[in-house]
Parts: sequence; C-alpha cells; structure tokens
Amino acid sequence: MSAWVAREHHRFEAAGKPFVYLVPSAAIFALDDAADSVLRTLSTKPHTREELAMALGGASSAPTTAGGGGRTLDVGAELARPGALDPNALDAAIAELSRVQAIGIAAAPVASTPKVIPLAPFPLTTMVLNVTNQCNLSCTYCYEYGEDKIVDTENGKQPKFMSEETARESVEFMLKESGANKVAHITFFGGETLLNFPVLRKTITYARRRAAEVGKDVDFSLTTNATLLKPEIIEFLAEERVGVTISIDGPKEMQDKFRVFQNGTGSYDLVAPKIKELLRRHRSRPIGARVTLTSGKMDVKRIYQHLTEEMGFWEVGFAPVTTSPTRAHAISDGGYDEMLGQFRDLAFDFLEATVAGRHHGFSNVKETLEELHKGVSKAFPCGAGLGLLGVATDGDVALCHRFAGSDSHKFGTVRDGVDRSAQQAFLEQHHIANKTDCSVCWARPLCSGGCYHEAHTRYGDTTHANLHYCNWIRGWTEVCLQVYGELSERNPAFLAQFDDEEMKELVS
Repeated sequence: MSAWVAREHHRFEAAGKPFVYLVPSAAIFALDDAADSVLRTLSTKPHTREELAMALGGASSAPTTAGGGGRTLDVGAELARPGALDPNALDAAIAELSRVQAIGIAAAPVASTPKVIPLAPFPLTTMVLNVTNQCNLSCTYCYEYGEDKIVDTENGKQPKFMSEETARESVEFMLKESGANKVAHITFFGGETLLNFPVLRKTITYARRRAAEVGKDVDFSLTTNATLLKPEIIEFLAEERVGVTISIDGPKEMQDKFRVFQNGTGSYDLVAPKIKELLRRHRSRPIGARVTLTSGKMDVKRIYQHLTEEMGFWEVGFAPVTTSPTRAHAISDGGYDEMLGQFRDLAFDFLEATVAGRHHGFSNVKETLEELHKGVSKAFPCGAGLGLLGVATDGDVALCHRFAGSDSHKFGTVRDGVDRSAQQAFLEQHHIANKTDCSVCWARPLCSGGCYHEAHTRYGDTTHANLHYCNWIRGWTEVCLQVYGELSERNPAFLAQFDDEEMKELVS
C-alpha cells in the first residue's frame, strides 16, 4: 500500500494555532489538530493510511485550512469520540493536505520547479534616474563613494550631473519601454539627488506633458539626504505630489556618527528643521525615512520612535549596511542576531497597533506581509534587470541604480534601448534555480538569494547567494509569518487591503 510523506514546508505557530508555509507554492494554511498531526507525523517518515490511523489515535479534531491570501477552507468532520481520530476526519485531512500539495505519495517523483525566464521585451515599470553621482555629504559607510564603490564618480567617464537632454531621452526611453503599462514610475536618485534640482524639475514637467500625449500617467519619487530642502524645493515637491524618502539614521548622535560632511561635521542639526518643514507642508503623499544600520550598538525601537513620534515620519524602513565584511561598520553574525531581536520586538509592536486599528509605520514588516499574503514566490530577488532599471548620468542603462555607470552591468542606453541579449543572459545566470545553496532553504520564495549589490560587494559576484545573512532572512521571515498568522485571526481586514491593491494593479 502506498505511503504518504510530507512535502517541503515550514511549520510555525501564531494566535495559539499551528500554521504551515508551503515552500513551492508560497501558500499559508492554518491547521487544526488533525491536519497538524498528520503533517507532523509524515514529516518524520512516510506512513501508510493505516499507519497514520494507528499513530494518530489520540488526535482530536479534523482539519481546517486557511489558504494563502487569507482565504479559509473548512473541511471539518465530527469526531467519533474524545481522544480518538475518526476515520472520516483522518481521510478528510489526508485529502485536503494532498490537494494543496503539503503531502504526497512517497514513491511519486516530486515535480521540479520549472526555470521560467520572463519573455522579452519585459515592460519597464520603474526607471531610477541617477541625475547626479555627486554628494555633499561624506557618509563613512556609503557604498558609492567609499572603498566598496563600483564606479569612479570623481574621475570616471560619466559626467557628474545629468544633462537636460539626457533626462529627456530617459523619459522617452521610459515611456517606450513601459509597453502597455498605463503608469510609468520615475525615481530620481544620486549621489544627492537635489544637487541637480534644476534638471529634476524640468524633467518632471517634460515627462508629464509627454506622458499625457501618449495616454499614460507618470508617478514621481526621489531619495534625498534632506540637506538641500529649501522652501521653494519643498513647495515644488508638495505641489507635484512627488514621493519622498529621506535617508536618515535616527537621533542626533546616531545621525552624526556616519552621516557627516567632508569636514566631519554631523548633519542632524541642519536636516532636522528642514525635514520637519517638509513634513508640515508636503501632505499629499506619505513621507518615509530610510535608516542604514551598522555595527555597534543598535537601538531600532528608539530610532523608530524618534523618527515617527518626534520627527513625524509616516513610515520608517531599516536596512543593514552593504559593505565588505572587513570594514569596521560591517555587521557581524552576532550583529545580525541582535538586529533580528530588535526587529522582532518592533514587528510585534506593529502587530498590537494593527490589531487595535492604529497605524504603525514599520515598513519592513508591512512589505513582507503583503508578499506573504499575495503568495509571492520569486525567481529573482527583486525587479532589477526586469521591471526596474537604473540610468547613469550619461544615459547608460544598468541593472539598477546601485550599478549605474558600471560597464560590467550595462543593459543598453536610453538612446539605443535595452540590450535584450544582455538582459536575457543576466536573467538566465541569476535565476534562483542556479543558486544551489538556496535549493533547500524554506525562505527562498521571498529571498531568492538576496540583493545583487550585496552579493557583488561581499563576494565579488552578483550570481552568488548572500549566505552571510541566511539565518537572518529565515529568522525575519519566521517573525513575519507569526505576525501574519496573528493578523489572520485577530484583524483579517488589515490583510484584505492587499487584495484591494492587487485588484488595483490588475485594472490599472
């Protein structure tokens, strides 16, 4: 008689209930005792149906599964007697777990995930326009200007500032490469983006006019260190509804540790009043903060509270520094453990606030919850090289903004278009199927090996999986799964908003 065996999954608990994350499908299911008992028993070794019945004589309930996307399917059955699993309940649990491919016949071959490469031309959704590669700060940990830099922005071939002509050519490139998409996204980046504000301003005006002529809309955003936020710039950003992300590391002593001017002077006292004025005036879109975490003492919750409660940011996102492991500010293995613990604490603050119907701006957890809810399973870690491309100051098109100006990561030019052969070769080389280290990791649907730039900096190879933070990724995914499970029981309406966003994307 055929034996059943558990397929690849990750079990976790939330809201006093067992859940399972099915790795191949990236679906999440809530299990009651019967389904959980069957799955746990089959995780130890294969069992026939009769062996399961003998092993689970003490099970007490039938399976209820809540599918990915927050959907619930009830296949419950009444039990014959307390303390014993009714045969109908066992059969229902086996049938349902088999249907969702949580278990399978042991002798049956496990279907391999096909290596699917998106068809070219893949529509461009976001163009990151590096309007300058210069900066007025000299942040110690900066990947663009420190020892980890990929491109020589001081003596290299690229101009230090993008010209109006190149910016207009970039807009035409964006509109053409966006294909049938009705909305194109342009993100202005640097260096310090606002050093080239005149070109940024004219580009927005030009892009709005040209997009209207071809029946599209353009959404604009930028990242800035806030040092150049003059009243007229703030007014422009507010009137044009430009999304703004501020790079800031927290209270004064944290900000001034690394985010300094060339003479070593800290930047907090200069940027704090400018940021508060931006937040006061610019209310058409939420303003977010982006924090870089480094070695040494971390205080994620204090940073978050300062930036939201004292500064007034709507949301805050944290990212570990990207740097060679030999740098003093690089995060060690112990540092990743510390960061995970602090992320966990803030994530559960997010949970309790959300259950109570209050806004909480920890963007890291919200973004992961959305991916979990939508059942995201990535063949590539991000949209770089696909729906997102970076443009250097001379109009060269790169994998993303972090590689802008690098000949080794060039995907064409805004004048000649995307080099499809280079793009296709990149996708072939970087598919998750090629990262053998990731093949047995249950967190791979969300990670897919991690950031290309991080891999290049750490290992000198964008195809390399970021093995130095595997435990961190698994730990953080576990935290987010727990938060997701809690919300599915305590505030499912919050998760339903991601269904709405999905529908907006489908009809936009």
